[in-house]
Amino acid sequence: MLSRACRDVKNMDLETFKDSIAGAEPPEGVSLALAALWWDAKGDWNKAHELAQERENSAGNHVHAYLHRKEGDPSNAGYWYRRAGVSPSAASLDADWEELVREFLKSSV
Repeated sequence: MLSRACRDVKNMDLETFKDSIAGAEPPEGVSLALAALWWDAKGDWNKAHELAQERENSAGNHVHAYLHRKEGDPSNAGYWYRRAGVSPSAASLDADWEELVREFLKSSV
Protein backbone atom coordinates (compact mmCIF):
# COMPACT_ATOMS: atom_id res chain seq x y z
CA MET A 1 0.00 0.00 0.00
CA LEU A 2 1.26 3.47 -0.85
CA SER A 3 2.10 5.86 1.93
CA ARG A 4 -0.06 8.94 2.41
CA ALA A 5 2.72 11.09 0.91
CA CYS A 6 2.69 8.87 -2.17
CA ARG A 7 -1.06 9.18 -2.56
CA ASP A 8 -0.98 12.98 -2.33
CA VAL A 9 0.85 14.43 -5.30
CA LYS A 10 1.25 17.75 -3.47
CA ASN A 11 3.51 16.04 -0.90
CA MET A 12 5.32 13.80 -3.37
CA ASP A 13 9.03 14.09 -4.08
CA LEU A 14 11.26 12.17 -6.45
CA GLU A 15 11.84 9.31 -4.01
CA THR A 16 8.16 8.78 -3.20
CA PHE A 17 7.38 8.91 -6.93
CA LYS A 18 10.07 6.28 -7.56
CA ASP A 19 8.66 4.16 -4.71
CA SER A 20 5.22 4.33 -6.31
CA ILE A 21 6.55 2.46 -9.36
CA ALA A 22 6.22 -0.76 -7.35
CA GLY A 23 2.44 -0.29 -7.52
CA ALA A 24 0.05 -1.36 -10.25
CA GLU A 25 -1.06 2.13 -11.31
CA PRO A 26 0.39 5.64 -11.17
CA PRO A 27 -0.43 7.61 -8.03
CA GLU A 28 -3.84 9.24 -8.12
CA GLY A 29 -3.81 12.87 -9.17
CA VAL A 30 -0.54 12.92 -11.12
CA SER A 31 -0.48 14.76 -14.44
CA LEU A 32 -0.49 12.94 -17.76
CA ALA A 33 3.20 13.83 -18.15
CA LEU A 34 4.05 12.24 -14.79
CA ALA A 35 1.87 9.23 -15.55
CA ALA A 36 3.75 8.80 -18.85
CA LEU A 37 7.08 8.92 -17.03
CA TRP A 38 5.73 6.44 -14.46
CA TRP A 39 4.77 3.97 -17.20
CA ASP A 40 8.14 4.50 -18.86
CA ALA A 41 9.85 3.55 -15.59
CA LYS A 42 7.65 0.43 -15.45
CA GLY A 43 9.04 -0.54 -18.86
CA ASP A 44 5.87 0.18 -20.84
CA TRP A 45 7.18 2.60 -23.50
CA ASN A 46 4.00 2.24 -25.58
CA LYS A 47 1.69 3.24 -22.70
CA ALA A 48 4.05 6.11 -21.84
CA HIS A 49 4.02 7.28 -25.46
CA GLU A 50 0.23 7.03 -25.64
CA LEU A 51 -0.13 9.25 -22.56
CA ALA A 52 2.49 11.75 -23.76
CA GLN A 53 0.46 12.22 -26.94
CA GLU A 54 -2.86 12.52 -25.12
CA ARG A 55 -2.51 16.21 -24.36
CA GLU A 56 -0.37 18.33 -26.62
CA ASN A 57 1.09 20.86 -24.23
CA SER A 58 4.63 21.74 -23.25
CA ALA A 59 4.89 18.98 -20.63
CA GLY A 60 3.43 16.31 -22.91
CA ASN A 61 5.65 17.40 -25.79
CA HIS A 62 8.71 17.37 -23.51
CA VAL A 63 7.98 13.81 -22.35
CA HIS A 64 7.27 12.85 -25.96
CA ALA A 65 10.74 14.17 -26.90
CA TYR A 66 12.37 12.26 -24.03
CA LEU A 67 10.64 9.04 -25.11
CA HIS A 68 11.82 9.34 -28.70
CA ARG A 69 15.32 10.14 -27.46
CA LYS A 70 15.17 6.97 -25.36
CA GLU A 71 13.88 5.06 -28.37
CA GLY A 72 16.97 6.14 -30.29
CA ASP A 73 15.15 8.40 -32.77
CA PRO A 74 17.00 11.73 -32.46
CA SER A 75 15.28 13.44 -35.37
CA ASN A 76 11.79 12.70 -33.98
CA ALA A 77 13.00 13.68 -30.50
CA GLY A 78 14.32 16.97 -31.91
CA TYR A 79 10.93 17.72 -33.44
CA TRP A 80 9.20 17.22 -30.07
CA TYR A 81 11.84 19.23 -28.19
CA ARG A 82 11.12 22.11 -30.56
CA ARG A 83 7.37 21.68 -30.03
CA ALA A 84 7.97 21.75 -26.26
CA GLY A 85 10.08 24.89 -26.59
CA VAL A 86 13.07 23.36 -24.78
CA SER A 87 16.60 22.45 -25.75
CA PRO A 88 17.41 18.77 -26.20
CA SER A 89 18.85 17.21 -23.08
CA ALA A 90 22.50 16.18 -22.99
CA ALA A 91 22.02 14.36 -19.67
CA SER A 92 21.89 10.59 -19.38
CA LEU A 93 18.44 9.13 -19.88
CA ASP A 94 18.19 8.34 -16.14
CA ALA A 95 19.20 11.86 -15.16
CA ASP A 96 16.82 13.36 -17.74
CA TRP A 97 13.94 11.21 -16.41
CA GLU A 98 14.64 12.35 -12.83
CA GLU A 99 14.87 16.00 -13.89
CA LEU A 100 11.54 15.76 -15.69
CA VAL A 101 9.86 14.10 -12.70
CA ARG A 102 11.17 16.80 -10.34
CA GLU A 103 10.03 19.56 -12.71
CA PHE A 104 6.53 18.13 -13.15
CA LEU A 105 6.13 17.40 -9.44
CA LYS A 106 6.94 21.06 -8.67
CA SER A 107 4.46 22.30 -11.25
CA SER A 108 1.68 20.11 -9.84
CA VAL A 109 1.82 21.82 -6.43
